[in-house]
Parts: sequence; C-alpha cells; structure tokens
Amino acid sequence: MTDTLYDRANAAAEFVLVRTPLRARIGIVLGSGLGAFAEQLADATAIPFADIPHFPQSTVPGHSGRLVLGTVAGVPVAVMQGRVHAYEGYSSDEVTFPVRVLGRMGVTQLILTNAAGGINPAFHQGQLVLIADHINLTGRNPVAGRNDERFGPRFFDMSEAYSVRLRSLAHDAARSMDSSPQAAETGHTGGHGFRFDEGVYLSVLGPSFETPAEIRAFAAMGADLVGMSTVQETIAARHMGIEVLGISCVTNMAAGIQKEPLSHEEVMETGRAVEARLAGLLRRLVPLVASTATQ
Repeated sequence: MTDTLYDRANAAAEFVLVRTPLRARIGIVLGSGLGAFAEQLADATAIPFADIPHFPQSTVPGHSGRLVLGTVAGVPVAVMQGRVHAYEGYSSDEVTFPVRVLGRMGVTQLILTNAAGGINPAFHQGQLVLIADHINLTGRNPVAGRNDERFGPRFFDMSEAYSVRLRSLAHDAARSMDSSPQAAETGHTGGHGFRFDEGVYLSVLGPSFETPAEIRAFAAMGADLVGMSTVQETIAARHMGIEVLGISCVTNMAAGIQKEPLSHEEVMETGRAVEARLAGLLRRLVPLVASTATQ
C-alpha cells in the first residue's frame, strides 16, 4: 500500500521506467513558455502528467504537462515539459513530487529553468541568467514536517544550492555557441558564443505580480531576479543529494523597473522568443554534464 510520499514517488518512478528502456541521470524542468526543447529529443517517449500515478497536473498556460524521456546527442534525459506551482493550490509535497520521482528514477543532475522578472537593472528582457543562489520568500519549505531518511537527512547543507561545477559547464556551453538566432535554432557554432550573467533568484508564492515597493525591498535584500517557482524544487533536490543548475529567462523587467503593466501574456511571448536559444544551449550543455558527472 502506497501511503507515504516515498512510496508514492517510487510507484510513479516505476510506472515511468517500465515505459522506456532509457535510464536518465540528467533531469530538466522547462518553465513557462520554454517547453520547445522537449520536442527535439530523439527516441522520445512522452507521458502526460495525468497518466503518472500521484503526479500533480499543471493548470497554467505555457505548461504542457508531459514527462518526455529521450536522448540528446545520445545522452538519456528526463524532461518535464511544464511544472506545478504552490499558487495553483498545491502543497509543497505536491510541488516537489516530480523532483522526488526524478530522483527515484536515478536522476543525479537536475537543470531547472524558469521565467523570471528582472530586478537587476543591468539585465534585459530576453536574457538568460544563471542562478547563483536563492532567497525563499514563499513561506514554505518542502522538507518541513516529519523527515523520511530514505530521501535524505533531517538537516542538510544549502551553502551551494546551485552547483558551481554545473555553472562552470554552462558558461563553457554558452561560449561554444554562435549568438545568432539561426545558430541557436540549428545548434551550429561559430565561435562567438554569449556571456552568462549570474544572479540571486528570489521566489514568492504568487500568483499576483509583485508591487514596486516589494521589488525595491527585494533589491535591497540582494535579489537580481524574482519568480514563483524553482526554489522548493531545488530544496527537495538538494535534500536527495541531486546536483542542481538553475537558468532563468528574464521575460520581463519587474514592477517599478518596467513602467508598463505586467502580464502572463508578455511572459509567454518572451519565453517563446528565447526558446530556440535555450534549446541550443541545452543541446550543448547536456553532453558536457554527462561526460563530467561524478555521481
């Protein structure tokens, strides 16, 4: 009988694994408007979230709600085409359940992507930014409550929540890319590359966008980016010993910095414009991660 979170995660993992011969060590979560990469996988098996036992289902536009297992340059990957959020009414256990399942499937490196508002005025709309650290202002923590040692220890270190090693590989992948949109679409290189900025991602509960006063407060706290996802997933992953890389797409500048009203439509539109570049980056990054994995 599956009556614990661990049992439910195991049941979901077993359901997925019997449907593909692939055994992915790398997991990828694609955020709002960023799902196109999943369509480019070879040898792909796509499973709707609704078919996986105990799996939460996304209700947000721009989140297709599928787990796609396939290969990138011969490397097996498990790609979540969309995610769920606490503001949809889901608990922390439900928000992080897909990460728990990926861990039970054998994933040891997790790449989390998201759409974010830019707080740092040096950033610009459409920019990809590596997450160096985070601030959790959701009011929630997925490991609060009784701890199951089968997932990980009661207390665990978060001083390197976002892997320095994986960030270095992401910088290498970015430098190897041609910066033109055509090259991002094809994955060809021209040696020009692009430079990643790094920043601190602050997560709020949502779903309302932040006020200008809140953005000023977040900036004073040291935040460069703001969003409504990723942090709880990172905490759950680190609890399980999974190495994490975070990539934000600045889909809009935050309230008070951007003078026009904010909207989810703008987030989606910018995400779609950046999809090809992100996909090109991931095609270069995944083989680097696989070839240097230590776990």
